Amino acid sequence: MGTLTVILQLLASLSLLVVIHEFGHFLFAKLFKIRVEKFRMFFDPWVTLFHFKPKNSDTDYGIGWLPLGGYVKIAGMIDESLDTEQMAKPAEPWEFRAHPAWQRLLVMLGGVLFNLLTAFVIYSGLTYSYGDTYLPIDAVEEGMQFSNVAKRAGFQDGDILLKADDKKLVTFDEENVRLILNAENVTVRRNGKEERIVMPGDFMKQMLKEQKGFASYRIPFVVDSVIAGLPAATANMQSGDKVIAINGQLMDRNDVYVTLHNNPGKDLNLTIVRAGDTLTQKMVPTEKGMIGVLVRGVADMYPLTTVSYSLFESVPVGVGRAIKKLTNYAGDLKFVFTPEGISSVGGFGTIAKLYPETFNFEVFWTMTAFLSVILAVGNVLPIPGLDGGHILFVLYEMVTRRKPSQKFLLRAQVAGMMFLFFLMLFANLNDVFRHFFK
Repeated sequence: MGTLTVILQLLASLSLLVVIHEFGHFLFAKLFKIRVEKFRMFFDPWVTLFHFKPKNSDTDYGIGWLPLGGYVKIAGMIDESLDTEQMAKPAEPWEFRAHPAWQRLLVMLGGVLFNLLTAFVIYSGLTYSYGDTYLPIDAVEEGMQFSNVAKRAGFQDGDILLKADDKKLVTFDEENVRLILNAENVTVRRNGKEERIVMPGDFMKQMLKEQKGFASYRIPFVVDSVIAGLPAATANMQSGDKVIAINGQLMDRNDVYVTLHNNPGKDLNLTIVRAGDTLTQKMVPTEKGMIGVLVRGVADMYPLTTVSYSLFESVPVGVGRAIKKLTNYAGDLKFVFTPEGISSVGGFGTIAKLYPETFNFEVFWTMTAFLSVILAVGNVLPIPGLDGGHILFVLYEMVTRRKPSQKFLLRAQVAGMMFLFFLMLFANLNDVFRHFFK
């Protein structure tokens, strides 16, 4: 059921965003009295699941069977339909090719503009509804747990992040992580003293290569309640007990979970802190690697900071977040063309993993807003077959006063579509490879 929920969320987000994107093209085309022959949610090669054409309308609306996008077929335009028969006839006044370049430019920008507007609206709504709730970095006394890449750079488990260059690090979110990754040096608190770590110039490439991230909070394993009849109850564990080590090795919550899971039926020595005292307790996990406790949530152990926004405050904050997402994502594209970046490219499986297995309203709309930003950036890339390719050719025409030939545009469209097909195939095969062989 969890996998189905993830798939349905992904399809819902993509369906909504595709309709909004295509409506942007549709609206500008109608504004300039350009005929739109088809409006499709999803692609419909060979078969259309459902379609209808309102009376006195030039547009046939429908739903295709291939949920990988959607399109509007604009009369007099070389697009994915490759309608060469229409293009061989003289241009009609209601066709795309018969209109001024500036109007054609706005028609092609319409989808991207509407995706950006959607991101602005969703991020503003989320800001107003939920505000900001975060865990301050310095509130977690145990510090951070670092990846191997970070440790090679000089970080140590337990370090508390303080500054990236001269900028104070408040919480461990995407924005602060980016400050760290782009910094020349990072200041941490280690054993009560401040230490400065010089960041390697290729740190981001190393992270992309190993795909293990940078760090995470070291959340302790603190018992909230004990389940009767299981090993923890037999060993007289109590609410508030904090497991800090197993077999003498210091551990955070995740380490404890992994160690218990990997040692079913084996004798383990758990080091426990109880009311300021440290004691050792032998325990044997069940066949499923469990000891029978429920652990305390992060909010029960550390004070979370919440910032609320009024309706008027939420709009500029939400728009600012969308713009940051946009610039950050666009900036990350430079890594796609490196060997490390190519290996990390993912398809629908990678995107689907970002959704939870149980529906969460806030997470769903956060992901939808982020996908809207991705679609905006992706579609504006100057690749034939995407909006950006059409925009590039129109801009060329506006600058040089020369219109590319239909033969050239057709060949460019075919080449671009082939490139995009193989890129999509490669990205999704990458997902399959990572799932089965990593």
